[in-house]
Amino acid sequence: MFYVFNVVFPVFALILIGYVCGRTGRLGKSASIELNRFVVWLALPAQLFNFASSSSWQTLWQPGFIAAFFLSCLAVFILVLIVSWTRNRDLATASFSGLSASYSNTGYMGIPLCVLALGQDGLAPAIISTFIVFVMFAIATVLIEVGIQSHKKSHEIVWSALRSLCTNPLLIAPVAGLLWSSSDFALYEPLAQIISFLAAAATPCALVSIGLFLMQKENTSPQPAWGISFAKLIIQPLVAWLIAGPILSLPTLWVTAVVILAALPTGTGPFMLAQYYNADGRMISRVVFLTTMGSLLTLSLFLWWTKGV
Repeated sequence: MFYVFNVVFPVFALILIGYVCGRTGRLGKSASIELNRFVVWLALPAQLFNFASSSSWQTLWQPGFIAAFFLSCLAVFILVLIVSWTRNRDLATASFSGLSASYSNTGYMGIPLCVLALGQDGLAPAIISTFIVFVMFAIATVLIEVGIQSHKKSHEIVWSALRSLCTNPLLIAPVAGLLWSSSDFALYEPLAQIISFLAAAATPCALVSIGLFLMQKENTSPQPAWGISFAKLIIQPLVAWLIAGPILSLPTLWVTAVVILAALPTGTGPFMLAQYYNADGRMISRVVFLTTMGSLLTLSLFLWWTKGV
């Protein structure tokens, strides 16, 4: 319980700092916009490149685990996307909802939690899951582009989606990192230091920005956020366990890891993507907050249960 709290608490604290700074006027209304621009174009791409460039293809190739985690993400993504689309007939909005329900906070919370719960053997599944959420990110980006460009002809939609994928820094960075990790070149040390400085700023700036968004008056119903949070914290880990355990019969360590990673709260990626497209991020910020708060209970119960079996 306490080590889950120790990992989750900094997330709460940074969101609260952003909220308080917004309420007291220490950060103005434009602060959230500028913080998001900094994260989207500089800090988060640096973090993604750093993470990908330090990973090897050999470490990432675990077919059973990949199938279990990816299919759990995809199943929840499709479920929430369909429910959201039937309500508002807006593919872009539905895609943001689907991504919010399936995008685990693997980098900031997944790695320390897996290492704490499973030892150093838990590092590999946490790293693999981080790249899988990048795939979900790409899928959502394509659907958002299709939704935004729905009034155009088919070939124009395809071209716009491809152009967006090829110019989105949040997708280019991890691909560039993987390609760099496949080479034998060493990154120029001063350049590596600059990237590390920028990467270190990504998570705190994103969470403070979410706090600023939570401060804003909510004009939409909170019900979708609760439903998405339920899908993230309950449905996704159940699907992941079903695939990894009864269906694929993976080793215990990998089953435990896939459930932990699927049960993680929503990361800041969907929120950053919403800001990239100038979409309303208030519902997503609410989901990040609710899932982060709820995961303290759900993850603690699961880890307590695994220690007892």
